[in-house]
Amino acid sequence: MGSTSNDSQSESREEPLWLPSGESPAISSAMFTAGVLGNLIALALLVRRWRGDSGRRNSISLFHVLVTELVLTDLLGTCLISPVVLASYARNRTLVALGPERRVCTYFAFSMTFFSLATMLMLFAMALERYLAIGHPYFYQRRVTRRSGLAVLPTVYIASLLFCSLPLLDHWKYAQYSPGTWCFIGHKQTTYLRLYATLLLLLIIAVLACNFSVILNLIRMHRRGRRSRCGPSLGSSHGRAERASTAEETDHLILLAIMTITFAVCSLPFTIFAYMNENSSRKEKWDLQALRFLSINSIIDPWVFAILRPPVLRLLRSVLCCRVSLRTQEVTQASCSTQSNASKQIDL
Repeated sequence: MGSTSNDSQSESREEPLWLPSGESPAISSAMFTAGVLGNLIALALLVRRWRGDSGRRNSISLFHVLVTELVLTDLLGTCLISPVVLASYARNRTLVALGPERRVCTYFAFSMTFFSLATMLMLFAMALERYLAIGHPYFYQRRVTRRSGLAVLPTVYIASLLFCSLPLLDHWKYAQYSPGTWCFIGHKQTTYLRLYATLLLLLIIAVLACNFSVILNLIRMHRRGRRSRCGPSLGSSHGRAERASTAEETDHLILLAIMTITFAVCSLPFTIFAYMNENSSRKEKWDLQALRFLSINSIIDPWVFAILRPPVLRLLRSVLCCRVSLRTQEVTQASCSTQSNASKQIDL
């Protein structure tokens, strides 16, 4: 009896039922408002693009199909997770105390892991699509279609559901973190916690590798475009089409790169938290900071898409390519003049 009472008292100390005094829902409310507003704006811009391009054949790219699925995922995650936190503040009770048998805490932790993994898998699908489109165009034209892009979302959801359901099948308990409005994988499940963090880290590395390969292929396309300028005038229309395609691919790369960097920065505190000791993480308050950073990603992604409209992307592309163009302009002119002089000597 004594040991049972001690265990219950220690458990109650670890997981309080009431929120600490002075806790304000201002940050959670601001995050929820910004997330919903940003996702709705991004979704409206995508719907407008789909309606404007619906009359033209093959105008809706697979990349924008994947972006739409990413925005829908972020919007669904924000609407299913943030209201639970606001309800906790409204009732001044922790997630463990909101429902019987820790159901609200389990729901919140499962939703956090599910939507974080689904977002990263969607970014990986976008990076892989760009890698195949630029690096393997013949395979991309024959095998990859918009219909396959529509199958990405259910595939990502099924994979995330299977991986994130492992704690539920093994009857592991999710842990409640300070101040009681967050639940996530506990440090007692060290194996699964580090496996989850390692999976996110590997996906980030894979996305960066795909983006790096796309950058190298775009540089090759840019060099081919410079050489085509020295050719005959009959190929001018083909050169203009190739430069327009390179510009569009560069815009997609800038958008994907910023989203990838955002997720990498937001998931870095969680990776550090996963490999820290439980006592040190609570002492340094890494648990709360890591979970907040992980949830911020779904708020920033739609705003990135909403802000980086085509005029802004053209401005960024011009700034990034300005120095390269200035450096290569003289080389291009010199090579063209050399080729013209050589051709004149051959004619003589």
